[in-house]
Amino acid sequence: MFDIKWICENPKKFDEGLTKRNLPPQSAMLIAMDEVRRSAQTRAQKIQTERNAISKQIGIAKAKDEDTSGLIQKVSESKKEQAEAEAEQTQSANDLLDVLSTIPNTPQDDVPVGFDESDNIEVRTWGNVPKFSFEPKEHFDLGETLGMMDFETATKISGARFVLLTGALARLERALGNFMLNLQTEIHGYTEVNPPALVNDTTMYGTGQLPKFENDLFKTTDGYWMIPTAEVPLTNIVAGEVIDADTLPRRYTAMTWCFRSEAGSAGRDTRGMIRQHQFSKVEMVSVTKAEESQSELERMTGCAEEILKRLGLPFRTVVLATGDMGFGAQKTYDIEVWLPGQNAYREISSCSNCGEFQARRMKARYREKDEKLTKFVHTLNGSGLAIGRTLIAIIENNQQADGSIRIPKELWPYMGGIEVIKA
Repeated sequence: MFDIKWICENPKKFDEGLTKRNLPPQSAMLIAMDEVRRSAQTRAQKIQTERNAISKQIGIAKAKDEDTSGLIQKVSESKKEQAEAEAEQTQSANDLLDVLSTIPNTPQDDVPVGFDESDNIEVRTWGNVPKFSFEPKEHFDLGETLGMMDFETATKISGARFVLLTGALARLERALGNFMLNLQTEIHGYTEVNPPALVNDTTMYGTGQLPKFENDLFKTTDGYWMIPTAEVPLTNIVAGEVIDADTLPRRYTAMTWCFRSEAGSAGRDTRGMIRQHQFSKVEMVSVTKAEESQSELERMTGCAEEILKRLGLPFRTVVLATGDMGFGAQKTYDIEVWLPGQNAYREISSCSNCGEFQARRMKARYREKDEKLTKFVHTLNGSGLAIGRTLIAIIENNQQADGSIRIPKELWPYMGGIEVIKA
């Protein structure tokens, strides 16, 4: 979220950032709304000052045994006027906050300007796209033939966009989660967290899911929200805190279920595991000083890429254009893994630097040693990785002519001796 004071001081820069996001300029409207708030605040303060002066006159008049009824009447009227002014101030402040809460972050200067994913720019590739002596199949055909990926039963139990994994594929998903967590904690220096999967309104607001994306979320009947990603609880660990700068950066990781309504994805990826209402993911979150967040984004992206390298899965990394970035991001790298069954790269991780955008919403600050003033932390998040999509990539890239699946060597210790998954 943006500071209205900064917008008032930098209206051109703010509008230019929105224009890059393909949004109309909004500084004039926001400044006008803030003027209404400040005008009501000034009026309330002026009324208070005038009433204080009248109260002194009443004291003097009483000391002289003079009639004070007229002055008392003025005090009564001024209280009513002040209450009205303060109510207007509160309402206008809330109106301004409501609008600010729906405005996305503005991009960094080096982010490519564009309308959608077609404007994203490839920054690197890794690995060789596999070649097959047969027509490669998609993961759902392979999984169903193995008898270990069941969409029909999942639909009976829950509905569309769910899957039931059994046997070695269920174990493979578990193995991937353990492998990823071990790599993130033992090699990459993240602290493992097991956070709540149900959170409150304030937590969802802090990371930017509310109020703008309510329709993309699942909500319980008693007011809890089911997390769409562990970014939400992990980032909110520092909400409302003033952190010692010496303790930064802080790096957290968690493996959780994630829940998304997929409200805007009708007709997209209706078959298979690409787009599910429930999926598992290992998330990375970093909290840094302002001047360290960009280097942390590069580091985080490398941590996600390392998983794919160790699993031998070819991928490419792209920097997202302004029109394809998420709501809270200043800059985002997407990592896209190769899926032979689709003959295409598909997203498996997004790593984003949100700057101080989320920190302002969460009121998360840090203080340098021997300094009184605080600064907003910078927050970053990234998938490390989406487990279901990694499972898909392993199935499709390691499929054999007989429909069996070779397991990457890195996962053998987690698979109880299984090196090949067969029907």
